[in-house]
Amino acid sequence: MTLSAAIDLHLEMLRDRRKLSPHTLAAYRRDLERWSGFLADSGFSTMSDLDARFEPVRLRGYLASLNDSLERSSVCRHLSAIRGFLRHSRQRGWLARDIGTLVPTPKARRSLPKFLKIEEMLELIHAPDSATPLGRRDRALFEVMYGAGLRVSEAVGLDLDDVDMQAGWVRVVGKGSKERQVPLGSPALAAVRDYLENPDPPRHSSERALFVNFRGGRLTSRSVARILARHLVRLASAKSLSPHGLRHSFATHLLAAGADLRTIQELLGHSRLSTTQRYTHVDLGTLLDEYRDAHPLGNKGKNGRPG
Repeated sequence: MTLSAAIDLHLEMLRDRRKLSPHTLAAYRRDLERWSGFLADSGFSTMSDLDARFEPVRLRGYLASLNDSLERSSVCRHLSAIRGFLRHSRQRGWLARDIGTLVPTPKARRSLPKFLKIEEMLELIHAPDSATPLGRRDRALFEVMYGAGLRVSEAVGLDLDDVDMQAGWVRVVGKGSKERQVPLGSPALAAVRDYLENPDPPRHSSERALFVNFRGGRLTSRSVARILARHLVRLASAKSLSPHGLRHSFATHLLAAGADLRTIQELLGHSRLSTTQRYTHVDLGTLLDEYRDAHPLGNKGKNGRPG
């Protein structure tokens, strides 16, 4: 079997059994095809070649070659994709051993999540012009993403019947097609109601998406990023933030208000508590920033003396 054919079968398995998203599958395909191209230059074109001659040193050499052009996190993702393929190949009997387990994971530099302060978040929510149809949509979009802590893919994937206006809940389909129910506060519900009661232009008759573009079709993740960027430049702080920053803001503000980590984990749909624990570092960093700004000995000028 060729290496290319084995990669195709592996990706089909991830799609059908693991239910990975098209975005994740496309990233894995790019990573594995780049690796297979590297192997082809060394004479590896079939699974038999890989089984007979592939050694951990070749994988470490490949990862080292990526360090010059990619961030550490991207190198780790490449290794994860390759490890998954090698593990699957061992399970299918294409390889006699799983070489991926013999290569250590590079230590990734984990940056703290970027987020808006509460006053900045309120400024963003009120930035769209509610007198216009698109302004009402943008405000409802921000209210729902922040109010429920949604990923951008979850927000654009929402359908009209996913929001229970009476009970105040939204049904979210997250990673791996896992569903969760998340409460929506009254400001978010009011914004959604105002948006839906004043549609202009009207949505397509067959379109069930909650958030639509000016043509009446479903919003895309890229569209949300452009919408957010357009409103952020109008803020006093003029921060640069990805749509995921609204989710980070939701989690950080909940933690600062005293919410339990397990509760935040459930609301965000994290499978591991360690992922949610990142926000404890963010919160501590915020406290330190506020301390330095407010404390007479913490706020120092350029000469190292209190400013």
